[in-house]
Amino acid sequence: MTALPQSVVLEDPRELTSLCGRDLVLTEWITVSQSMIDAFATATGDDQWIHVDRDRAAASVFGTTIAHGFLTLSLLPRFLTAVRVPRTHTRINTGLEYARFLAPLPSDTRVRARLRLDSATVQPDTIIAVWDITIERERSPMPVCVARWLMRYLMDGSSPSGAIRSARSPA
Repeated sequence: MTALPQSVVLEDPRELTSLCGRDLVLTEWITVSQSMIDAFATATGDDQWIHVDRDRAAASVFGTTIAHGFLTLSLLPRFLTAVRVPRTHTRINTGLEYARFLAPLPSDTRVRARLRLDSATVQPDTIIAVWDITIERERSPMPVCVARWLMRYLMDGSSPSGAIRSARSPA
């Protein structure tokens, strides 16, 4: 099995169409620290003890605090920066087809993402890409999360307002 790069820089945005069905990147590791978890709890109002109370969480089945599932999902944009798409000026998140949390993410644990491009459709001034993303936890055979994410790339010269209007209807 060939090792995947930690990042990819494309020559042309339309090149995405030739990369469908392939694992493209295995990103660098990111440590999900307790301070990240605490900040996320504050930002979202989700301060459930399993995320923020170290003493109580230590006595739980997890043995420590765990990250919010939505915190795990919030790392997707950071992971996707590992694929550089030139001659595009904006990425628009058009939603998730699905997201599943398969294993807990303990605090102070490292994760990375495997980015697989499922499909890419070129439309006038925009490309719609569907990414299958697996978030892996260091030293764990079970992924933390799997998600299918739809992303719209606006090519240079296109209008963001037109793309946002057309993003409201299915591609």
